[in-house]
Formats: sequence, structure tokens, C-alpha cells
Amino acid sequence: QVHLVESGGGLVQAGGSLRLSCAASRIIFGNDPMGWYRQAPGGQRELVASITWNGRTNYVASVKGRFTISRDNAKNTVYLQMNSLKPEDTAVYYCNRDPAAEYDYWGQGTQVTVSS
Repeated sequence: QVHLVESGGGLVQAGGSLRLSCAASRIIFGNDPMGWYRQAPGGQRELVASITWNGRTNYVASVKGRFTISRDNAKNTVYLQMNSLKPEDTAVYYCNRDPAAEYDYWGQGTQVTVSS
């Protein structure tokens, strides 16, 4: 059974923190790199952070130093710790393999709203 379940989003003031979680089915998680993506209103979905099976990470410049991605391979779960949040981080956040195409299976995502 295929599933991606994102959670942990919410409304936070600028400068605050949130921790997102994503539970994935084994068929998606596997040994593949996993990523966190986001889609702002009117924008395209973009990859903001990714992590390999053995923990090597990569971040888009706009979140580097503020976001930390991690994974628990035993639990098929990937996390995103977001600190020093900015209004421009407001988006729906999704997890999936890295890379993932728009025609791939996607979960519902979790809304993150940062107020100024």
C-alpha cells in the first residue's frame, strides 16, 4: 500500500520553529533519497531539502542554515526541523523521493503559515 502522510504544520510567527514529519510506505521510502518539497500559493512545487539513505543532506540556498532534514530508516519517516521561519516560507510542504515527478503519487501535504 502506497502512502505519504505529512504532519506538523501550523501557524507560527516569524522567527518561530516547526518540526514536520512524514510517514512513508516502504515501497516509497526504500533506500532512495528522500526530500521535502514546498508549494507556495500560485507557485510551482520546489525541492527545499533532501537526504540520502546514509544521511548526506542538501538544501536550497534560501533555507540553508535554518532547516534540518533527517530520517529514521527503521520507521520509514523523514523529518524537517524548521527554525527562524520567515513569511516567505509559507507554503504547503510535501515529502517524497528525490527526485519525484508531478505525476508520481503525492500525499496531502501540511500547511505552514508564517505571520510577520
